[in-house]
Amino acid sequence: MSHRVRMQLSIVFSVFLLNIFYNSVSSLYFHIGETEKKCFIEEIPDETMIIGNYRTQLYDKQKEEYLPATQGLGMFVEVKDPDDKVILSRQYGSEGRFTFTSHTPGEHQICLHSNSSKFSLFAGGMLRVHLDIQVGEHANNYAEIAAKDKLTELQLRVRQLVEQVDQIQKEQNYQRYREERFRQTSESTNQRVLWWSIVQTLILVAIGIWQMRHLKSFFEAKKLV
Repeated sequence: MSHRVRMQLSIVFSVFLLNIFYNSVSSLYFHIGETEKKCFIEEIPDETMIIGNYRTQLYDKQKEEYLPATQGLGMFVEVKDPDDKVILSRQYGSEGRFTFTSHTPGEHQICLHSNSSKFSLFAGGMLRVHLDIQVGEHANNYAEIAAKDKLTELQLRVRQLVEQVDQIQKEQNYQRYREERFRQTSESTNQRVLWWSIVQTLILVAIGIWQMRHLKSFFEAKKLV
């Protein structure tokens, strides 16, 4: 097997591993009440784009099934970064899409709740929300990118591979950041435990000295010594 063929197989295998590693997308549905808020935690590297798509369904008691919500229903989306700073706060419709870019690595809080107080159809009912969160290169619409930049299939695959590698690098940097924070927390905890042990020892020594002096004073007062 020639060196060129081995290189091609290596590239194909790398692309295959990258596709396996990054073909996961957070998709779920949940139920909320009239005034209930649902929040989710997403660990995101810095400088990463996130796209969330959602749609809502109202429970029809007559048909006993969930049906698409009316246009009067709105959803309020709020996103906070690891420093508890609001980076997105906006009202959307019954079906919509929200986008934001992380600037601080760590756990981002994504909260959704309805504006059901504005109409009576939802009073006392349950709302089903389908939520799809795409992180990093998954947030890109490569069909639109290919049409806009007039890319060939090979050029598009190369660009997709480059963005996947860039996303992997961001994930690695985030894991290093988490490791560094964990190390700092461990060192700080160990240092506090050490100082607490020293303080406990000093307290015990001080109590022992005080007891000895107290007993000595007691025996001297009783003229036993």
